[in-house]
Amino acid sequence: MPTIRPLRRDEFTAVAELIHQSTNAWYAARGLGPIFPGPPEDCRLFPEVYEDLDPGCCLVAVSDGGELVGSCFYHCRETHVALGIMNVRPEAAGRGIARQLLGRVIEIATAADRPLRLVSSCFNLDSFSLYTRQGLVPYEVFQDLTLTVPAAGLDDSQRSGARLRPGVPEDAAAIDALEQAVWQTSRRGDWALFLENARGIWHVTVAEDPAGGLLGAIASVAHPGSMMLGPGLARDGLVAGDLLISELNVHRGRSPVFLVPCRERDLVARMYRLGARNCELHLGQCLGSPPTIRGVVLPTFMPETA
Repeated sequence: MPTIRPLRRDEFTAVAELIHQSTNAWYAARGLGPIFPGPPEDCRLFPEVYEDLDPGCCLVAVSDGGELVGSCFYHCRETHVALGIMNVRPEAAGRGIARQLLGRVIEIATAADRPLRLVSSCFNLDSFSLYTRQGLVPYEVFQDLTLTVPAAGLDDSQRSGARLRPGVPEDAAAIDALEQAVWQTSRRGDWALFLENARGIWHVTVAEDPAGGLLGAIASVAHPGSMMLGPGLARDGLVAGDLLISELNVHRGRSPVFLVPCRERDLVARMYRLGARNCELHLGQCLGSPPTIRGVVLPTFMPETA
């Protein structure tokens, strides 16, 4: 069995190559296009951003010969532990490496006495089996949608009446409080990272009621390694739709991906009317007590901290 240890900073390029190779190989084997069409170095985004958020919270699997054959990011939050992107080299598949990495993260969550959460692909039954065999249970289904935003932007007459504006660093506390109210989740440091935008790749939109109370927020990332909306949350589906449209318009001429809960029928229909199309399905899964959602949650894969 390989040795499991923390990632070293001098291995960021090797992990980026591993993520690029293994993810694209899985989709190519099923006749699908690459998730990462650019060069492997685009995937340095993952170790770099995750190191910004959670220094030292990446595990790697190293073979007896010293080859890096697997990696797994995890994120300890006040309310839960989140499992981020996990990869194993295609030639090392079937050796129990992913199970070994997952087992180590479960030990971390158990020691912290917190639920373990992740968002996993419905299409990848190998990973679904890996997680469910360890006791993780689905609690929400998400449609992965993509939409090419016209150069003139999107317009929609269905509005909630919320006031939308760009987020500022001072919004982090209010967004964190809203997340706790909507689905018992706290990750203030994530929102602070997006709002401060030291890397120049993030954008945040917030929605307020007439009195200035927060109704929702959504972030997005624009990078060759990830063009995606989220995380986001809102009091209801109408506000969530306003936030999605506003954030989509930040990325005119591009085709971002975003996740919407399948049960939010009206929100999904609104996105369809604007031209969104399905590209995958994902499950929110949890080991331990799942969150109770009283509103709308819009997860992301950059970073996977929900």
